[in-house]
Amino acid sequence: MDTVALAVTDGMLHFELSIAHEVFSAGLGGAAGSGYDLVVCGPGAVRVGRFRLEPDYGLDQLPRAHTVIVPGWADVDEPPPADLVDAVRAAHEAGARVVSFCTGAFVLAAAGLLNGLRATTHWAHTGALAARYPQVEVDPDVLYVDNGSVLTSAGKAAAMDLCLHLVRLDHGSSTANALARRLVVPPHRAGGQAQFVTSPVPAQGNHPLAELLPWALERLDHPLTVEDLARQARMSSRHLGRHFRSVTGTTPLQWLLTQRIRYAQELLENTDDGVEAIATATGMGTATTLRRHFNRTVGVPPDAYRRTFRSRPRPLG
Repeated sequence: MDTVALAVTDGMLHFELSIAHEVFSAGLGGAAGSGYDLVVCGPGAVRVGRFRLEPDYGLDQLPRAHTVIVPGWADVDEPPPADLVDAVRAAHEAGARVVSFCTGAFVLAAAGLLNGLRATTHWAHTGALAARYPQVEVDPDVLYVDNGSVLTSAGKAAAMDLCLHLVRLDHGSSTANALARRLVVPPHRAGGQAQFVTSPVPAQGNHPLAELLPWALERLDHPLTVEDLARQARMSSRHLGRHFRSVTGTTPLQWLLTQRIRYAQELLENTDDGVEAIATATGMGTATTLRRHFNRTVGVPPDAYRRTFRSRPRPLG
């Protein structure tokens, strides 16, 4: 199992710590070897909110982890602790994948890991991050940014989105979706989705698109248009667009594209279907269209994506 290390210090935010613990401490699908070995590393006993936390290991053990997660911390007006910054930098130099949640991005920036890269943090602190670290390209309008070995997320719920993204990278879409169902959270929100929407995402079944979204997901192989969705929802296209922005944080067509790409990923991972057949099944029409959108969204062509997932051991179960 890959080791995931939580790098903690006084003042860390317990919500982000809890998210990481919930995702990475449990087995994935109940299969041996399909989960993670989660450890907590810190300089000694630390205060997390109103709780006292005793780490498993010192910060010097971070370089031994496959993935290092730096949760958000409360006092961004002060420089992050030097020992934490040094340990995170050393872990990255040793080959660890380094991830920040929320204001944990300030630690990664202080370690120089974000220089020349796009990154994000909670929208309320993006201005401070950009001003303090001008070599970082701060994007205030996304949920998370994946730079390969360095990943950053926005605040709170976006940390869960990034966790599921990591599980998807490591174990495939089916495992990530199963975990999302167990946690009762959306299985996939694209990293480029807006951080802030005009109203909170309502509980399932308690918003104007509650019947429309499942209907559309069952018809991804159809060439759905905004007019088709509006007709099914019995509202105008403009009214539909407002509801989509409110509920999902994006437009109807962008939401549809995201679902088609997600479904294409599952088919590439779990079937031997050709790209042309997958393009038909996902409503992309042609292999050329699928390749163009897939490459732009995921960052690699469908064939390369399939080779990557087929070359690693398949998760059990």
